[in-house]
Amino acid sequence: MRTMRFRAALLAMLVNGGAFAAPPLAAEKLTVEPLPSPGPHWVYVVDEAFYNEIDARVRLFDGDSYRHLGQIDAGFSPGVIESPDGRTTAVTTTYFARGGHGARTDVVEFTDNSTLAIAGEIVLPPKRAQIPPTLFNLAYSADARFLYVSYITPAGSFGVLDPQDKSVLDEIDTAGCVLVIPSGPNRVSSFCDSGRLLTVTLDPKGHEASRALSDVLFDPDSDPIFVQGVPTTNGYAFVSFLGQVHEVDFSGAQPSIRAPWSLVSAAERGHWRPGGTQVAAIHRQLGRLYVPMHRGGEGSHKQGGSEIWVFDLNTHRRLARWPLAASQIGPVTAVQVSQDAAPVLFAGSEDGAVGVLDALTGQLRHLDKNLGQTPWMFLNP
Repeated sequence: MRTMRFRAALLAMLVNGGAFAAPPLAAEKLTVEPLPSPGPHWVYVVDEAFYNEIDARVRLFDGDSYRHLGQIDAGFSPGVIESPDGRTTAVTTTYFARGGHGARTDVVEFTDNSTLAIAGEIVLPPKRAQIPPTLFNLAYSADARFLYVSYITPAGSFGVLDPQDKSVLDEIDTAGCVLVIPSGPNRVSSFCDSGRLLTVTLDPKGHEASRALSDVLFDPDSDPIFVQGVPTTNGYAFVSFLGQVHEVDFSGAQPSIRAPWSLVSAAERGHWRPGGTQVAAIHRQLGRLYVPMHRGGEGSHKQGGSEIWVFDLNTHRRLARWPLAASQIGPVTAVQVSQDAAPVLFAGSEDGAVGVLDALTGQLRHLDKNLGQTPWMFLNP
């Protein structure tokens, strides 16, 4: 009887909350802490996520404190670019209703760089180019009036967007030419299978006003170029599979193509080659070009570099060779360099590690092994 009374009393305490029940916990309030002002060595690392293709992400990393500062979700095979004022990151991506299949939605998503929160979107026709990141998947006009996005269906075209009103203005047929290389407030160039550049000039409403073809930039049969162009003071430099550097001045109404020059000597040609996903970086004020190089033959253009070669852009002279084996950085597939007076070189490897090197000496300062699977990188402006 006593046992039954005890159980009844215990049950009553449990039902009624009990005389000794702890007070309820205060409701947790989630907050977002704004990021500090960007440092000169902040870098965005695009994890292409080949092992989880529908869930890419962009990680913000500080090359001075070696801290991971935040992350932007980026969906399937994204294109990524910052606005000219550095306040916004735009990501063009694809979502499928059932993860890897189902109804498809293509979209440009805008992220506020102070909080990394979504700040708007533009829904696109389902035809954006689903290719590894380059500067030319998605690009702003110089004045940020237009945003351009590359389409492949497999026909080539590009969309003209209004990033302020979050609207699609037009689609421009590029007749077999692909990607979007911006210049000035209203010009877009694309690579053609003939080795030329097609340049489309837009009117103030984002519609085509005129178009023209350039002289031949490269021979796509004997020596193709990597489309990952590197910004110079007045245009872009493009590196070929065999190590030719093609510089193009985009400051005029039409591209001006300079005579190419070689990264390799006659004895090195065909034996030492550039390779990877982001094959060069330029410090514009110093006039230095950084290229990951490897020993390889035909078909090795995706192979990472075992050394980083440094060149003077004005004299075309090689200034240094930095072997990477001692630094424990795997074959380097992507490089990026800060633009300040004490620059650092970021080197991303095939295994997802990112090394932070002194861009003047090549000395390794830090190696982070958790930034991405196959990183591609760009710096805060």
